[in-house]
Parts: sequence; C-alpha cells; structure tokens
Amino acid sequence: MQQSELFGAVAVAIIDDAEGGIRYEPGVLDALTAERWLEQTLGNVAWSSQRRMMYEREVSVPRLLAGYRYGSDALPEPIGAAFDLVQAHVGVQFNSVGLNLYRNGTDSVALHNDKTERLVAGAPIAILSLGQTRRMLIRSKTGERRSVHLELEAGSLLVMSYACQFTHEHGIPKDQDDMGPRVSLAFRNVVAPQSD
Repeated sequence: MQQSELFGAVAVAIIDDAEGGIRYEPGVLDALTAERWLEQTLGNVAWSSQRRMMYEREVSVPRLLAGYRYGSDALPEPIGAAFDLVQAHVGVQFNSVGLNLYRNGTDSVALHNDKTERLVAGAPIAILSLGQTRRMLIRSKTGERRSVHLELEAGSLLVMSYACQFTHEHGIPKDQDDMGPRVSLAFRNVVAPQSD
C-alpha cells in the first residue's frame, strides 16, 4: 500500500509546534503535471555540482544544486509556476527556491537543519517533490532523538516551520535500490543580503 493511500489527499501533521510543525500533504500536484515539471526541471535548470568541507576535507556534494530568487532571476519553466502553486497552497510569499537533483539512490543529503541565520524568522519552508519517491528521515535533536521515516512522493508538499529547525533535523539517506531521479524544490524566505 502506498503512503498516499494511507493519508489520502489530506495534510498530515508529522511534528507539532506553535508555528505549525512539520506537515506532509500528498497530491498537491497531479501526476501528469508532476512528470512534466520533472522533465522541464531536468532540461531547463542550470544544475551545478559543488564541493564542501566536511570532516576536515573537501568532498563532492552528493547531488546537483540550483537556486533562484523570486522577482530578481529569470525563472525557467516550471519554476515560476511552482512558486505560484506553493505560495497559493501554503499562503506565504516565498522569495527563493533551492533545487536539489538526486540523480539516483546514491545521491543524498545528511541529517541537518536549515541555517536559520539566513532565514526570515518565523517563515516556513515548503518542499515540493518531483520524480522518484525518496525516504526522508526526520529526527528529534533532544530527548530520545526519535526518528520518523517519510516517503516523499511526486507531487507532494512538505511544510516545515522555522521553529522546527531548532528541534529537529532532516535528511535524505542513500538508497541501495536502483531508482530514477528526484528533484526537490525548497521554497524559503531568505534574508536580503546587506548592501554596502
């Protein structure tokens, strides 16, 4: 049985807090549109590979990345339409989107929380998933450090509060199964850079 059959098309609270916690909603985008948007993001987005310092050495980031600012960047298809959909659905005006391309099961992102110093305080983060279903691990940072495993299906939306970045971490672990690409579009309100 698929997760969406269990949850239906209703948002499910994964974590509760005063700002809305973490909630998951399958089927925000229909299957045909989700497939079309996946193909467009794979072909139209300027993907880049990056390297980062980790454990005192430079390593390749195990996924491809891209990012756009709403209103200041020329947005390739379907990024503008995705902004419109997510903003209307969440009821928040986002000003940036970070994209991750997980090319196969070996691409991943380690457990982390978003860097709050770059975020507008109190603003949520919304993640739209396209392509292959991938498992997200959500883990409490305190107490018994309980974990939740959530299958992020194509067309689904995960909304995380600003507050939960201090209490929980999230990541996409590697998967040994042979799988196709997944694109995540993470909508945020980022603090405008200071001008000199």
